[in-house]
Amino acid sequence: MKNSILSLMALLCATSLFAQSKSFLDTPYLETSSQVDTLVTPDKIYLNITIQEKDSKGRVSVEEQENKMASRLKALGIDLDKQLVIKDFSSNFKKYFLRDKEVLKSKQYSLLVNSGKQVGDVMVALEQLDIANAFVEKTEYSKMDELELELKSRAIKKAKLKAEALTKPLGQKVGMAIHIVDNSQPYYPRYNQPVMMAKMEMMDVEQNQPLDIDFEKIKVESMVNVKFALSN
Repeated sequence: MKNSILSLMALLCATSLFAQSKSFLDTPYLETSSQVDTLVTPDKIYLNITIQEKDSKGRVSVEEQENKMASRLKALGIDLDKQLVIKDFSSNFKKYFLRDKEVLKSKQYSLLVNSGKQVGDVMVALEQLDIANAFVEKTEYSKMDELELELKSRAIKKAKLKAEALTKPLGQKVGMAIHIVDNSQPYYPRYNQPVMMAKMEMMDVEQNQPLDIDFEKIKVESMVNVKFALSN
C-alpha cells in the first residue's frame, strides 16, 4: 500500500512538471537581446606613495619626510584622516647587521584623490619634497552600483522596444516577460602597472603647473536577454 502511494505521488509530480513545461513551450513568445553602455570619469583615484630613508650623511628620517608630506597635502585641501592610510612599514635590518649603521626605514601609503587635477598637484608637491616613488595604483567610480542598476533597467526597456518593433508589422502584441537573463559582466576596479614618477627639474616644477585633465573614462555596459509572451 505504501509503495502504491509513493508511486502515485511520483506520477503526479511528473505530470505537473510536464504540464508546466508543456504550457511554457505552447506559449507564443519572442526572444530579444539588448546592450547599453556609458562612459564615466573615475572619481576615486588611489596613489601609492613610498617614503624611504636614504643611506647617506644627510639622511632625512621617514618621520620628518612624513610630516612635511602631511603639511603639503593639507595645504592642497586633502583630509588626511579620510584620504591617507599606511599600507606597509618596514626596516632594513639586513644592512643594520652587516654594517655598523642605523636601521633604514620605509613607509608605504595609499592616498585617495578625486580628480586628475588633484593627482597632478600631489605629484608636483611630492617631487618638490624629493619623494619620487609614487604612482597611480587603481581608479574607481564611486556610484558604480547605482549606475549598473540604471543600465540594467535601460537594457530591459530597450529589449521591449525591439520586441514591439518586430511584432508591430505582424499585428501581434508584446505581453509580459516570461524569462530574463542578465548577461552583464560585473565591473572591477582598474589596476595600473607601477610606474615610478619621472624626475623633474625643480625649476620646471615651479614654472609649470599640472593641466586640469581628467583620467581616461571607464566604460560600463549592461546586456540582457528577454523572452516576451505574444498575443494577437
